Amino acid sequence: MMRFIFPILLLLGNLFFAQKNMVDTLNEYNYEELKIKFNSYSDNDKVFQSKVIAQYYLQKAKKEKNNLQIAEGYNLIHFNEDFPQAMKYIDSISLVTKNVKGSQYYSLVYRMKGNLYYKYNNLKAALDNYILSLKYAKEQKDEKLIAYSNLNIAYINSYMGRNSEAAKIFRYYYYNEKKFLKSEHNQTRINLINCYIEINKLDSANILIQQGLKYSFENKNKYSISQYQYLSGLFNLKQKEYKNAIVELLKAYQYFSSINDNNANYVLFSLGKAYDGLENKEKTVQYFSTLDSNVQKTDITFPELREVYTYLIDYYKGNNDKEKQLYYIDRFLKVDKKLDEQFQYLSTEIPKKYDTPNLLQEKEDIINDLKNRKTVLYVSVSILIFILLLFVYFYYKAKKAEKQHRKIAQDLIYLIEKRNSGTASIKNESKTEISLTSEKIEIESKIKTVPDDVTQSILKNLEIFETKELFLKKGITSASLAKSIKTNTTYLSEVINTQKGKNFAAYLNDLRINYALNKLVKDRRFRSYKLSVISDELGYNNEQAFSLAFKKKTGTTLSIYLKEIEKQTGSENNTNN
Repeated sequence: MMRFIFPILLLLGNLFFAQKNMVDTLNEYNYEELKIKFNSYSDNDKVFQSKVIAQYYLQKAKKEKNNLQIAEGYNLIHFNEDFPQAMKYIDSISLVTKNVKGSQYYSLVYRMKGNLYYKYNNLKAALDNYILSLKYAKEQKDEKLIAYSNLNIAYINSYMGRNSEAAKIFRYYYYNEKKFLKSEHNQTRINLINCYIEINKLDSANILIQQGLKYSFENKNKYSISQYQYLSGLFNLKQKEYKNAIVELLKAYQYFSSINDNNANYVLFSLGKAYDGLENKEKTVQYFSTLDSNVQKTDITFPELREVYTYLIDYYKGNNDKEKQLYYIDRFLKVDKKLDEQFQYLSTEIPKKYDTPNLLQEKEDIINDLKNRKTVLYVSVSILIFILLLFVYFYYKAKKAEKQHRKIAQDLIYLIEKRNSGTASIKNESKTEISLTSEKIEIESKIKTVPDDVTQSILKNLEIFETKELFLKKGITSASLAKSIKTNTTYLSEVINTQKGKNFAAYLNDLRINYALNKLVKDRRFRSYKLSVISDELGYNNEQAFSLAFKKKTGTTLSIYLKEIEKQTGSENNTNN
């Protein structure tokens, strides 16, 4: 599901002092009151009025030559500007605060830049700026600034699907609400709800949704109300209450689409999923197509778009509309490339720049706490060194295993291609046959209870079962198969054990995995599907069961096998060119 997340945009004014009242047009308002009016207009999407307040605020500060309030004026103005102009205003904050003692302004400016990059879907730059913000916040030992930086990085973790990690951060700060304004506390609750829904803590999510709706209606905040209506729809969607989900989602969509807010795209995706749950393909295609049109306008993507495009591709393939099928394949490839670039960077940089430094900081805190207790200190250091050595050991072990997995995958691909040309068989299958030879002989030496004519009939039916690829159907059991070929489970199990050299579960699993090995090599579109779709097509109940079965059968992982296929097909294309 999507990452309906919203970085908190802290106003610099929390660190600035209020100034004297003006005696001009708005002389009854001081700086603090002007900010309250700005927030009130902004929360209710009155963009024009909030711009007027921000411009007036800046003019007032410049007239009084108050650098700190000038910086706050630039901050207020940047919220309603496009990317280039907003970045100029943020840079202006750096200029007017460069001579201010202390580095808290560095942290604030980098976090503002991170929020701006996040808003425009540049998650690489957003993460880099959040890391710098955290660095300066720690140098200043400002707990509030550290909290905001940690929350911002939690948003990116949630976007990437690391919802358990993100939920820990959101939960910690949500229940330490004294550190935040009410609006900031509310936003943390929204993000925590989203994570709870993603990790199936639905009861906790529902309690917070009801609290959030009450807060939003009391404050008459339409934007916040729509956020909770969306989350309520998402909650119902997770419980497969599709009609209730649609009711809530349409309320949210009506509002977000009316203000051209990008959150409308998240709602469109959920509406498509809800109608898909109701098996209403036309409505699903309608919302998914609208979502694609919106994404083209903004170029703002999210991971679930892969599911949108694979659905549309399959739909138009089924309708034999090759033109639209080709169009959505092209859209899928463009979006997928962008997502891959972002995920590859984030999955590498978050552990390196955030997770590891946090672990090292914990280590340093432990050492400082124990420096007056030498015995305990030595034990702690020894444990930490041992852990680090274990990390190194497991790192190199993992690298070695990965190398072995790549080699197995390469051999499998090579042998599959050879087998398809009629010159070889899959090495893994050969090893399996060899390993089962002695077991097969032992089984065959036992007294047979199945008449020969029944054995031949079962074998003939099993050949049909394999040739027609009936093993791909979900829910196949030895009982259901025995019934379909008009025999009993005892006879069927004995024939499979004696003639195939394996039990029924292994027989069924081997057929599916061998089919997957060939299909993934030959069919590029099949490889582009999400893992859940592939596992479903192969008859598995879930993607975890498929992944485990694949590794057990082949000795390598599915992800490495797919990477090696792409490498080989890529190199072949380059050679042909």
